[in-house]
Formats: sequence, structure tokens, C-alpha cells
Amino acid sequence: MPPPQRVFALPRQQSLLLPEVLNPFVLDLKLSKGDKIKFVLLGFLLVPLRTICMVLVLLVTWPIAAIVTLGQPLKGAVEPMAGWRRFLCRVVISSLGQLYYLAMGFRVVVKGQQVSSAQAPILVVAPHSSFFDGIVCIVAGLPSTVSRTETLFVPIFGRFLRCLQPVLVSRVDPDSRKNTILEIEKRSTSGGHWPQVLIFPEGTCTNRSCLITFKQGAFIPGVPVQPVLLKYPNKLDTISWTWQGPALKTLLLFTLCQPFTTVQIEFMPPQVPTEDEKKSPSLFANRVRALMAQELGLPVTDHTYEDCRLMISAGELTLPMETGLVEFTKISKKLNLKWDNVRKELESFSAIASSCKGGRIKIEEFASFLKLPVSPALQELFALFDRDGNGTIDFREYVIGVTVLCRPANTEEVIQMAFKLFDTDEDQSITQEEFSSLLRSALGVSDLNVSSLFREIDTDGSGHITYSEFESFALSHPEYAKLFTTYLELQRYYALQEAELDSICSSCSSEDLRSEDNQEGSTSDKKED
Repeated sequence: MPPPQRVFALPRQQSLLLPEVLNPFVLDLKLSKGDKIKFVLLGFLLVPLRTICMVLVLLVTWPIAAIVTLGQPLKGAVEPMAGWRRFLCRVVISSLGQLYYLAMGFRVVVKGQQVSSAQAPILVVAPHSSFFDGIVCIVAGLPSTVSRTETLFVPIFGRFLRCLQPVLVSRVDPDSRKNTILEIEKRSTSGGHWPQVLIFPEGTCTNRSCLITFKQGAFIPGVPVQPVLLKYPNKLDTISWTWQGPALKTLLLFTLCQPFTTVQIEFMPPQVPTEDEKKSPSLFANRVRALMAQELGLPVTDHTYEDCRLMISAGELTLPMETGLVEFTKISKKLNLKWDNVRKELESFSAIASSCKGGRIKIEEFASFLKLPVSPALQELFALFDRDGNGTIDFREYVIGVTVLCRPANTEEVIQMAFKLFDTDEDQSITQEEFSSLLRSALGVSDLNVSSLFREIDTDGSGHITYSEFESFALSHPEYAKLFTTYLELQRYYALQEAELDSICSSCSSEDLRSEDNQEGSTSDKKED
């Protein structure tokens, strides 16, 4: 099978223009007339019957779960369940769980072999697309999961969740993220003393069209993980519970109306991190994701749930640059460009761009300016600005892009730099062609309707826009800067969080972890679904 191909959100030469965004968070469930008739006919028979069976299973399972968790701490767990409690969980409740899914019409196919907690302390499951994905936990023998504290108080199902002794996330605890990593690390380095921890590394539900960026929580401990593939090879997708699409109740009803629903669970061989991957969890996460994508025959995308939400917001505001910012930032991370250093270099970059006088440069000159070797990541960054694919870019546009990233607002300084760079003849005015390029790179405005917009800003009808005219327009349209600011604040927040986690992981000793054993409460990584 060929290796997974990275999916770009849009053609490379149009990266900063209005895109057709790849969005794995949308399910467009289209039912044919025949499907609707089938649902109605089967629904009258199957829905009541299956509902009764599901209720009966719950009535049997709940008392057992109550006995298992009797006397157990509500928040967190000091020691893993053992003896008769563990037997009831792994054998009795697990069997009843499979019976519950059978009552819903699920046909489960399991491939591969699950290894022990000592061999792979963490199970990583993808793609994550539905609340039905809980079947994986049941098939795997009820390993611990990562869950929000609030779910413990959900009637009936909260009691079942307590049987898993989950790693908990608290919305009100400012140290939740740090404690999550410590708790996962404590359990995964216990030498098999704790059950496996099951994590959905994507962190949210998708439509299974690709694998999105894996969060690093499962990979920070630097222990072997076992990838688990989840497939729903059904003609009609009544499973995917995405950000945009049918509601939970609708999907449940449609699924109960199906004659049966097939789910395939495949346990892949465990993956052991290299020394480099132990130091850099993102390397480990990306390698595991690539292996899973290759086995699934799916592409991978660098975009996260937050990225797509911002791009949707951008579309609503008719601000097309967001996708360019997403890719620009991620490629910059690959190049390990430090924004503080880039900010210091901006003035020299600006001087170089001004000296180009609108000239275009090749990748060798681009690499020389950035003091970087020509690498695949640099070629990707170069292609982002090579709109017509002729092997050259306008270095001025790159400088404006970096300026926007470092100073995400339509400040007077940014406006002055933009205007200066595109006023190539230094006559304190810019032409319509220069104006089009300026808007594209400085404000993120598509140049589809530049003519009318140019005439609107050119208040004196001279055919040239002066700096005062351009400044007036930029300052009166703060919505363009707002999107940049929102996106970058989010990206920087996650970057700071990753840096904090790296610091935590490098400073945590075995003595620190042993001291955690004496604490009753623990919190966890937050899943965004």
C-alpha cells in the first residue's frame, strides 16, 4: 500500500486566496427515498425491540457496576482495581457491554491481537468519529480512559465510567493539564501494575475522511503504544457525530433503524519510541499517525479542530487568508523558526524586500535570506507564496506575512511597512495592481472585486491610492486583523502549553511520581469532543 499522502487544504499556488477548505468535521448525510422508506418500515419493528433489550441489559449491568465501585473514591483512583472487582469489570461488565451493542444491532469484527499493559501501556485509537466508539473500550477489556470529571455524575453511564478508573479532566482546575500528563505517565510506567490507558489522540470526532493532527498526551510518557484502528464499513454513515451534521439523537435513531451496523476493530503491532521520539513526542505522534493512515488508506492533514473552526469563521466574515495562516504557521514550526528571532530580523528583511523593488526571488535566495538550507519544509513554505508556480516569489509578500504573524493587528507600523514595500517607485501612492497584492498579503482580502474596492478607497478618483487613503481604509476595517489575532493567540497558547509540558516531562523524577501515588485526586487531558 502506498504511503499516506499529505492533504493540502487547497492548491499550493492559491494558498493565500479564498480556498475550498478540506473539512473533516462535517457530515452531509443524504438519505435517498428508498433509505427513508426502509428506515420507517424497519423502525417500527426494530426501534422498540432494540430499546427494550438495551434497557434490560442496563438494568442488569448497573447493580454490578454499583457493587464494583462501592467504596471507591469518586474522583481519581489511588490504586488499580484488583481481585473480584477487576474480574467483574473485565469479564462480567465487558460481556454485558458487548451484549448492549449487540442489542443496538452492532456486528463487531476484531482483527489482530491486543498486547498486555506491560508490553504497551497505552492504546491509541483512530479515527475517532462517534459516541459509538466506546465499543473499542469494551472489546479491549475496559482499560482506563481519559474523561471529564462532569461525566462521572451522568445518571447510569457515570457509574459505568467509574468502573474504568478514568484519568479525569477538571475544567476548573488550572493545573489540570499538568496533572493529566503526570497521571498518564504514572500509570504507563507502572510496569503493568495499572491497566492500559485508552486515548483517542485526535481529541475530537471527524467524518473519517482523514487523520487530523494527533495531540501529544499519549506520546509524552515515551512508552510503547499500541495503535488501534476503528472502521465502520457500512453503506450509509449513521455513525459520524461531527461538529456540523446530524444531532446525537438523530444518529442513534437512524442506527437503530439499520438491519445491522458493522464495526471493525484492528489491533496493530505495538510501536516503541526511539530515543529522538522520547525527547520529541510530536515525532512519535506523527510516525504513529502515518502508520495508522497507511493501514487505513487515508490521507493525513496538519489541520486541527481549532483550525477548521477558525476557517469556517473566516468564511463567514469573508476573510480568506485564514488557511494561509494555518499552513504558514505549521510549516514555520517544521523549520523551527523562532518568532522572537524572526521579529528581530524583520527590519533587515524589510530592507531586503524594499531593495527588490517588486522583483521576484528564487528559492536559493529565499533560503539565503532566512539563513536556512533548502529542505522539503522550506520548499513547502516557498510554494505557499509561489502562487503561479513559476519558481519565484515576491519577497515583499513574505515579509508582510511575517509581520502580520509577529504583530497580529492592523497597527500603524504594519500599515506603514505594507505601504512602503508596495510603493515601489516611492511616489507615495500605489496602483491598482500593487493594491491587489498589498491587500492579499497585508490584510488577507481576496482580489476578486479589487476594481470596485479600489475606486471606493481612491476617494479623489486619481487612479492612485495615497497612504492616507489606505490608512483610513485599514483602520476602518478592524475585522480583518481580528481573525489574525484570534488565530495566533490560539496557536501561541498551544505552543506555550507544549513548552510547559516538555518542561514538566524533563523535570519529573521517579520520586515525584511516587509522591503522586499518595494523592487521592487526579486530573487528565481534556478531549475536545
